[in-house]
Amino acid sequence: MKRIFTTLLFALPLLFCGCSDEEDILPEQRQKIVSYLEKTHAPALIPESQVEAGSQQRFYTMSGGTVYRYIDNFYRDGRNGLPEITATAKAIITFRTYVFTFSNITDSTFPFYSNDPALQQAYEDEGLTPGAWSFEPLRVDMRGNILNGLRHALLGCREGDVVEAYMTYNMAYGDKYMSTIPRESPIAWFFTVESVEYDQ
Repeated sequence: MKRIFTTLLFALPLLFCGCSDEEDILPEQRQKIVSYLEKTHAPALIPESQVEAGSQQRFYTMSGGTVYRYIDNFYRDGRNGLPEITATAKAIITFRTYVFTFSNITDSTFPFYSNDPALQQAYEDEGLTPGAWSFEPLRVDMRGNILNGLRHALLGCREGDVVEAYMTYNMAYGDKYMSTIPRESPIAWFFTVESVEYDQ
């Protein structure tokens, strides 16, 4: 089971060319994610381009129209002086990963994968063999083979950021079934950047 979820986390994204399903599904997923962020998400968010100078409005950013990111504690004091995740950095994260259904993810929504130690007992109660996967913080090398959507979500985050990232299926697990994840599923990653490292 540990091997299955390691594959889920680091699976290389699939390339899609000229697929009519993609032409229909991607715009719909993008529209639904934006609608969720602006109308249903608590707090309601606006695009970064609409943030008024000097305000502390809650906003989301977009990467390529496929990954949408909200940093919950963006306006905290001293954030700009903290280490930033670059394309060559390594990040230590604690995360929860969900199949996103365009509705609020609450404490009762169970992630399909997580390394959050607060969930270890709940997973074991659901039948996960103790020790089947690690609940230690995960070290992610931005130069490594990680999901494109996770790479986009991490880039530009800073140490201590509490992040929600919503991605269309092509930035996650593609148009194939992956273990318990239905094909063409949008995915949500909730993560905390515990630390950021740079090679010396």
